[in-house]
Amino acid sequence: MTVQSPGKTPSRKQRLQERQRRQLAVVDMVDKAEMKVRKAEAELAMAVVEAVEVFGDEDAASQGLDMPVETLRRFVDLAVTARAAADEDGA
Repeated sequence: MTVQSPGKTPSRKQRLQERQRRQLAVVDMVDKAEMKVRKAEAELAMAVVEAVEVFGDEDAASQGLDMPVETLRRFVDLAVTARAAADEDGA
């Protein structure tokens, strides 16, 4: 049985385990953040679709939201894709 002194540096195995623990923690944090971003994008996409309906068309919605038409269309496409996926899951 060996006694480790408090000032002793960690072994290679301990350093590797700590590094892997930190890497896994960061990967987990990024995964959770990506899920939040996807959820927020989906919510924004649905809001943009509603804005297009309320404003009457994409050009008017683009002006009313101060959002480029290309960006607006990307969110509309995202909403359409999400609805299609939900319909497939529900069928």
